[in-house]
Amino acid sequence: MNWRDLLYFSQGERRALTLLLCLISISWIILLLTDNKTKQIPKENVQIIEPAKTAQKIVSKKPNPEKVKTPASGRKNNSSREKNKFHSGETPNTSERRTFPKTEKYPVGTVVELNTADTTILKKVPGIGCTFARRIIKYRELLGGFYTVEQLREVYGLDEERYNAMKSWFSADISLICPLEVHKMSFKELCKHPYINYQQAHIIEQLRKQKGKLSGWENLQLLEEFTETDKERLTPYLSFE
Repeated sequence: MNWRDLLYFSQGERRALTLLLCLISISWIILLLTDNKTKQIPKENVQIIEPAKTAQKIVSKKPNPEKVKTPASGRKNNSSREKNKFHSGETPNTSERRTFPKTEKYPVGTVVELNTADTTILKKVPGIGCTFARRIIKYRELLGGFYTVEQLREVYGLDEERYNAMKSWFSADISLICPLEVHKMSFKELCKHPYINYQQAHIIEQLRKQKGKLSGWENLQLLEEFTETDKERLTPYLSFE
């Protein structure tokens, strides 16, 4: 096929293309004429405003000062001032701040009994706040009571420095300790004590089943589950009666 054959049009096709080009040219000419044509506004429709009349209209639109409500405007001004203070970062009046009473501390030389003191009394000791007061009470309940002030070192979060600062404020009454009745306590109750682990509670339960009743520490001190340190720590808390 020759490339000239692609550009060849019949007589009918040439007429159609010529007509189409004429229509496109006519439409563009009409479009340009309509866009450039200016619209004329008749003078009859133009409204002339006289200066005197405008002055009268402006004066008539002024609000009557007697009808202005001052309370509403006062409230708006106050609210706008509060918003401006909030966005500007101004601090509120110190008299409006909520204040909490400070806990008065005991004077130097006061001695607090550990096994009877509640959180209110403990917070009066210098160096003890709400958190440590609650922790001391909770640990005392798990132990059954303190038999020495040195057991405060075992309270969670109480470091050596804090202990040394507060140890002179306390005493421990051994007679107030609530001992564990070995023959009545269940396996789970024995495991809850801080000084008794799972193996020790298990061996105590086995000995109770074998012997029926334990006479005292002589039944436990020969067992490898209980060391001499365990005996010293548990003696005030175990009752074999």
